Parts: sequence; structure tokens; C-alpha cells
Amino acid sequence: MSVTETGSAHPEAYAHLAAEAAKLDAQDVLRDKRAEFVLDEDSVYLDGNSLGALPKAVPGRIADVIGREWGELRIRSWTESGWWTAPERIGERIAPLVGAAPGQVVVADSTSVNVFKAVVGAVRIARGRDEARDEILVDAATFPTDGYIAESAARLTGCTVRPVQPGEVPAALGPRTAAVLLNHVDYRTGRLHDLPGLTAAVHEAGALAVWDLCHSAGALPVGLDAHGVDLAVGCTYKFLNGGPGAPAFLYVRAEHQGAFDSPLPGWNGHVEPFGMEPGFRPADGSLRGRVGTPDILSLLALEAALGVWDGVELDAVRAKSLALTDFFLRCVEAYVPEGRVEVVTPAGHAERGSQVALRCADAAAVMERLIATGVVGDFRSPDILRFGFTPLYLGFADVERAARLLAETLDTV
Repeated sequence: MSVTETGSAHPEAYAHLAAEAAKLDAQDVLRDKRAEFVLDEDSVYLDGNSLGALPKAVPGRIADVIGREWGELRIRSWTESGWWTAPERIGERIAPLVGAAPGQVVVADSTSVNVFKAVVGAVRIARGRDEARDEILVDAATFPTDGYIAESAARLTGCTVRPVQPGEVPAALGPRTAAVLLNHVDYRTGRLHDLPGLTAAVHEAGALAVWDLCHSAGALPVGLDAHGVDLAVGCTYKFLNGGPGAPAFLYVRAEHQGAFDSPLPGWNGHVEPFGMEPGFRPADGSLRGRVGTPDILSLLALEAALGVWDGVELDAVRAKSLALTDFFLRCVEAYVPEGRVEVVTPAGHAERGSQVALRCADAAAVMERLIATGVVGDFRSPDILRFGFTPLYLGFADVERAARLLAETLDTV
């Protein structure tokens, strides 16, 4: 029997929660932001933690970039259209969203490339203070690429890598620790790690903290400056809606910029890029994080996409994120038979990002069927159903519908 046919013996729960969703949507201070995105009203998009929805301003902007700036102005657009300054200009748009003052964020390259720059840069700064520091701690549950990059950074710098769980970092720190690479939000479970506390512990041990913000930038306040983060990296195609493969950002705290020695000293990060000098002299500030020629089409698509943040307060985004995930969990509890799924995302707000992960043995088949019903989440091996909640365009009625269809799907797979 399907849930929709039987009501799963809880027809009153459906009516009550659907009515509550309508009330919450009416009270939502961010509800008008939905109209700024291209969305299919026949589906519920819960995969913004993998790829954000398309902001409506982007297609027209890119058409202008291609037709006029590239097609008519051509090479003149590097100066007349501001292409040359796009990495730092767009970095300044992102800075307030991660709690950074001006002059510390640059947009360039991929997340992986920026993680490499940040980790090697952090180790070099630490070893410049104390040559005995030859160990990199890395989040044991990290997204695989971060681990691969940390291993490569260790080979380059003569360090060893030690994977540890984030909660075990304070006990694992020691006089040999040079840098610690951590994820703000666990990509599988949605667990939010203690950025302020862990950063303070890293500093107490004399090391540098590097944070991966891919699953938190644009979903919650980060507070890089306030919490003393040394370096940070984040992608822009998830909660920042920059588009597939959009370039990532690199944050280098102002006090470290003079000592930041990027392992990728490209011409674009030279103090005189067009001087064509045989030796590398790094640019001042975060600009030394630039490497090669900027990816203009993707950069300007991202710049247009960031317009959706105009007038948005991150505290409101965080409040809605928590309300959406709370409501989804309530609906799942009401609709899904007990024991059919296990919630692996922490219940406490202080430990929850903007996603919910559910475990079930047949997760791959369940997600395939669920997507066919119009509820788009994703599957993470071996048994995780993952749902991302993007407050700018997701409503409570979407959440209630998703939970109902999830229950029906679980009943039929």
C-alpha cells in the first residue's frame, strides 16, 4: 500500500502539517527571494548542496558578456568591462557572506586547487616560525579530494599527514602540528563542526587552521574574521548558486598575507603581471592567490548570481535553514514508518548544517525512485539519502511534500 492511498493511518497528520507549512510560508521573511530563481514548480529541489538553482539574472548577463563584451569589444573588455579585476571584485561580494573584511577573499580556480594553495601556504607560514612543525592534521571524514590534496601538500613540504576526527583534534595537536584542514560541515551527515572552538585549539598549539566551507558558505554565518581563521576555501556552485563548475574562493587572513607563499606562483598573481619578469614577485594581499588567466564566463555568471543576496541577512538565512530542517524531520517522523530510516544528521541546532541525511539499506534505489516522483535529493554511498535545504528558494510546503513522497517511495521500494 502506498502512503498516499492509505494516509499511512495518519490523515490528520497530513492535514495538520500541510496547514502548518502554509502558515510558515506566509510568515517567511525570505519568501520573495524564490521569484529570483528558475524553478520547476512541479518538483521539489533538495539538492542545492550539490548544485544551486539558477538565478534569473544570470542568462541575460551571460548573453551580454558573450554578445557584446566578447563579441564586440573583444580584448578591450579586459579593461573596459572589468574582466581583469573580476577575481578580487567578486571576492569582495562573497566576503560579507563568510564574515570577512575587504581585501582577504579572491575568487579563482577550483576548490581543490585552492585547498592545495591554502594547505601548503599554511604549512610554509607555520614552518617559517618553527621548522620542527612537520605534521598536517586532516579531517578523517573529509570529502576525499581534501585528503588527496593534503597528502600531496605533505609530500611537497616534507610533512606527514594524520587523519583525525574533528572532535579529536584538540587532543591530537602537538608541537609538530603545522596546519589542520577541517570541513565546516560534513558532506555526508550534515554535521556542523565547531569552527570557533577548534580554531582556538589549533592556535593554542601554535598551528594554523584551514577550513573548507563548501557546505556552509551561503547557508549560515561563518565569521572568519571574528573567529581568527587563518585560511579558508569554499566553492560557489552550492548555496551561492554560481553554476556548475563555478570558480571557488580563497580567504587569506590579512595578518598572514605577507607571508603567504603560494605553491602555484602564476603570472596572474605577480605584482607586475604584464612585466613578464623571469622571477616571481607576489602581488600584495589576497591577489597573490591568483594563478592563471581568470575563467571570465564562469566568474561573471557567479557575479550575476550573487545579486540574489542583495538585502539578505545571514541570520535570517540560518533561522530559516534550521526551521526547514526541523520541519522536515518532524514530517519524516510523522509520515515514515518507525525504523525504516535512521536520521544521521545531529538534532541539535549547534551541530547541524543546512542538510538532512537519512540512512537506509536500499538508499540508492530509494533515491532513484524519489527523483522520479519529482523530489530531487542525492545518494551517497553506501546508504545515505541526502537532502539540502536552500533557504532562499525553498518553502515549507516543499518540505512537507517531499516528506510525504519520501514516505510513499519508502513504502513501495
